[in-house]
Amino acid sequence: MVNVNANALGILFPNSYDNLVPELVKNRTMASVPFASRYRMIDFTLSAMVNAGIDNVTIMTRQNYYSLMDHLGSGREWDLARKLGGLHIIPPYARAQNKQYHGRVEALSSIVGMLERQKEKYVVMSDCHTASNFDYAAFIEAHMQSGADVTVAYQRCPIPEAAKGDNYTLTLDENGRVTELLTNDYRNGDQNLSMNIYIMEREALVALVKDAIVRNLIYFERDILSRNLQLLHVQSYQHTGYCARISDMRSYFEENMRLLNPKNVEQLISDKHPVYTKIRDDAPVRYVEGCKVKNVMAADGCLIEGEVENCVLFRGVKIAAGAKVKNCVLMQDTVVESGAELDHVITDKNVVITSGKKLSSDSFPVYVGKSQKV
Repeated sequence: MVNVNANALGILFPNSYDNLVPELVKNRTMASVPFASRYRMIDFTLSAMVNAGIDNVTIMTRQNYYSLMDHLGSGREWDLARKLGGLHIIPPYARAQNKQYHGRVEALSSIVGMLERQKEKYVVMSDCHTASNFDYAAFIEAHMQSGADVTVAYQRCPIPEAAKGDNYTLTLDENGRVTELLTNDYRNGDQNLSMNIYIMEREALVALVKDAIVRNLIYFERDILSRNLQLLHVQSYQHTGYCARISDMRSYFEENMRLLNPKNVEQLISDKHPVYTKIRDDAPVRYVEGCKVKNVMAADGCLIEGEVENCVLFRGVKIAAGAKVKNCVLMQDTVVESGAELDHVITDKNVVITSGKKLSSDSFPVYVGKSQKV
């Protein structure tokens, strides 16, 4: 664990992109969607902040946050169980006059008093729909060196088809300053696609939020930044490393499959910048004699007796002898009984695929909901 404190606090928004994967967030937030065999989406953002020395993190929940609270607990796994700073989970109705927020400004309005009492100079804000090993230390340093009012992180990449109605793209000048912030960009080809990661001075953020509340504004990007690009110095910061962006069920499946490539795993989960998660005391993966396994990412607690190929298996998955599983993402404690055959299937937690069942698809993955028995 990094033992250097950054002069910044973090604010995470776990529900911002729930609408993109309604099946997966029926009982959870986007931040608590399982990803990469043993992690949740929030683990990557939260771990990256902690690795950069950010030890004061607030999570602004909106709905379905029981799963997220159960996963994070006191924040011990991220070294955030502290007397000063640490992890704070804010429910949507923190005060009697609060309502469930829609935009980032509405969410921040409920913690203005808390922000005013903090000591850190900067605030780093992020959503939880991407998984990357983002270097927040370099991000903070770049912002300080630029002298900008706000710095926004972006990727140079095509806009995912499913996200073309729910994205922000940047137009930059030769010095990397943002001159235009477009909402719901539909252009093809590589664009400067925002990662929805921002940094600015805490006192400036408080002033902007208070002003926005008076004018009944609710969205940080479209109501504050895009309207004030002439007044605010908004600088860009390009992230060039690996990044998984969840924009629909297909992208969720494909991003998990990309992790079967060791090069992608090395960029996402490294020894230098580790990813922390909730501990589950399970035994290592058990491969029973006679099983056939090829190109599989399996977490602790798995029991494999049958045939598995090109799959991502979460903790406690059991593949019985005689079962054939190919091109699948099986979440925690899924059981595939003898004789069952799966191809291009996503199962949620605690699913049972009974003996002899066949589920397959050539294009869009089949999804089996949480605790279902097929």
